[in-house]
Amino acid sequence: MFAWWGQVVVRARWAVLAVAGVLIAVGATWGTGVFGELSGGGFDDPSSESSRTVQRVTAELGRQGADVIVLWSSDTVTVEDPQFRDPVTYTVAGLRQRAEVAEVTTWYDAPAPALVATDHRATYALVKLTGGDEDARSAQFAALRPALDAPGLRTDVGGLVAFQEAATTQSTEDVTRAELLSMPVLLVLLVLIFGGLVAAGTPLLVGGLAILGAFVAVRLVNLVTDVSIFAINVITLIGLGMAVDYALFIVSRFREELAAGRSVAEAIRRTMLTAGRTVFVSGLTVALAMASLLIFPQPFLRSMGFGGMAAVLIAMLAALTVLPALLVVLGHRVDAVRVPLPWRRGARPAAGASGGAWARIARSVMRRPALYLVGVALLLGVLATPFARITFGGVDERVLPADAAPRVVSERIAAEFPGGTIAPVEVLVSGAPADAVRPFADRIAALPGVTGVQVTAAKGESTLLSVSYPGEPTGDAARDLVRTLRDLPGPAGAQVLVGGRPAADVDLLDSLGDRLPWMALLMAGATLLLLFLAFGSVVLPVKAVLMNLLSIGASFGVVVWIFQDGHLSGLLGFTSTGFIEPSNLILMLAVLFGLATDYEVFLLSRVREEWDRTGDNTASVATGLQRTGRIITAAALLLIIVVAGFTTGGMAYIKLIGVGMIVAIVVDATLVRALLVPATMRLLGRWNWWAPAPLARFWARYGLRETDDPAEPPTTPDTSASASPVPSPASVPVVSPVPAAGTPGGSADASGWFAVADAASTPADALPGPDVDAESTVGPEPDVDPEAAARRARQRDNARVAE
Repeated sequence: MFAWWGQVVVRARWAVLAVAGVLIAVGATWGTGVFGELSGGGFDDPSSESSRTVQRVTAELGRQGADVIVLWSSDTVTVEDPQFRDPVTYTVAGLRQRAEVAEVTTWYDAPAPALVATDHRATYALVKLTGGDEDARSAQFAALRPALDAPGLRTDVGGLVAFQEAATTQSTEDVTRAELLSMPVLLVLLVLIFGGLVAAGTPLLVGGLAILGAFVAVRLVNLVTDVSIFAINVITLIGLGMAVDYALFIVSRFREELAAGRSVAEAIRRTMLTAGRTVFVSGLTVALAMASLLIFPQPFLRSMGFGGMAAVLIAMLAALTVLPALLVVLGHRVDAVRVPLPWRRGARPAAGASGGAWARIARSVMRRPALYLVGVALLLGVLATPFARITFGGVDERVLPADAAPRVVSERIAAEFPGGTIAPVEVLVSGAPADAVRPFADRIAALPGVTGVQVTAAKGESTLLSVSYPGEPTGDAARDLVRTLRDLPGPAGAQVLVGGRPAADVDLLDSLGDRLPWMALLMAGATLLLLFLAFGSVVLPVKAVLMNLLSIGASFGVVVWIFQDGHLSGLLGFTSTGFIEPSNLILMLAVLFGLATDYEVFLLSRVREEWDRTGDNTASVATGLQRTGRIITAAALLLIIVVAGFTTGGMAYIKLIGVGMIVAIVVDATLVRALLVPATMRLLGRWNWWAPAPLARFWARYGLRETDDPAEPPTTPDTSASASPVPSPASVPVVSPVPAAGTPGGSADASGWFAVADAASTPADALPGPDVDAESTVGPEPDVDPEAAARRARQRDNARVAE
């Protein structure tokens, strides 16, 4: 399939490039309008009790709560002074004349103690807007903002609408900053990797196409369902990172095929057959990992799922269509505009597939696999230890920079005003008269941790109570109070619903906990299925899932140590809240699981290629690591640069995800891929490639294999063999026993009782010993290519098994 696709791209290259040009134009014009279309927030479960409380309050009492909080303060005068009072009353009078404003509540209208600071140098007004939805209120706030300033006083604006507006603005700025910082660095690194400007520019082209295409896709999705503005961050982060990874892999293999003396068309065909297949499997795996976020009801996580899926799939499609078409047009000019690098001058030829530095590392590990396995596992366990003491809490204004106005308002009210919170617990009592609600309110006031109870709205048999408490809305005390209120019996015949921000946090934790096992099952199941289809083994997919969990656990431990415990907060520029917002970890789990599988696929694809050729497990692992070690390291470094650009932004949750990703990438590309994978594969031996006979036959017929690629003679013949018409013993292929499918080491490519292996590529300790019957060493005629003969023999065996 992949070789056929390579031929299609070669023939239709100009049409493919024309479609790509149209997509770029649409993305740069219509797609970038997504910034103004997406909504903020989206952290709540629409079916939760807290969300139902909001709906019932609106239906029975009208929309309650303030959309905007305006905090006025002075360092010199108090709220009673005319120099303070007159500017405020003047500003409020103007607000009440605006069509956007439904209601304004101030301390001057109703001298409630909670509305004035304890030192009487600050007060705040509660402003309710007339808009019927978030988008309408956001537009009204933008128009109203200049009218909120009181002359001669400091004015800070907070509240839900202001927070959403600030988050949207900050997200846009962070995306722009990340691109401006990462793109030049990426270009420099790509030039160092490829040695030329043309080759270095191709991954960036694919990255830009992936981002613009994802913008278009997400804007289309937004026409059907609400998508959060936070999806923009994950689009740029994942889209650029994966596009550069995939392009690096495709371009590297294409240049390798050209260097082997193949034509441009044949190089593209073989690149699609090998690297294209790997990118396809990787893209599907990462996209399905992101799709696991769609099972959560929170719009925030669903939006991240939509954004991540769009970015990964478009990056994959671009790498499999646009990039090959571009490479066909460029041909050998892909190496044009070479950059003279000092260390490349007079450099020795690259080491062979089995003799380079990465191969030596693999062989060193496989000589002492148990020691490496235990040592690395202990190190990862130490890194993961802080995760055992994780504490969860809800999102609040502290995700914004310290000087953001919504965060300033929230923190000042909590520190300077009686009651100390702008997010009380709301209790709706429906179906009870007012005189029946009073005893219930008295019982609430007597509960531990309650500092006050007020009736904020009443109509007919519906009453809304506001319950205040000490501490932060995201703290344990607030969540414990919510659970206590929900367990408290209400008035006879009445229905009681508990809502407010603390209740929303409780519902969020419960909702995520309920869906998390299903997410894990979906990710693991998709990974097991795709890796089986790619490699024909049931052992390697299980090992891959376990390896992923090790690297993710280490990343989570570091995240807790930094962001919950507050280490490095000054260096990274964030405020530690003492807890981790759980939806961020859910997002990290999906992203990191996909990325870890991505590198696993890159490595195992080359190992499988060598296993099919030689049947030698140890040599296959060493050669696979040698051929992919440099590419995986380069891809990891490039992705770290992309992620690091986002850690410079102002959104704390993006910093958290960025740091977690960097840790996971470093761990995965070094400790896991270079040490753990060779160690475990050496210990498992031929069991690496085992599958039950029915599954092996299924894979032989339907798996994502490379069997449609006829092997070719080596480009450079063995000089020892060419010196004499008689082949040397090392060049004569041997018929070596390879277990049938369904036995340890058996595979669908060697599913018969015997397969032909090339002795020249097999280590000495894997060659037949003196006890092997002499007839079993009879090889083909000297003019027959050993690789081709081995491939044909395996295909004949596969056909017999399938029959």
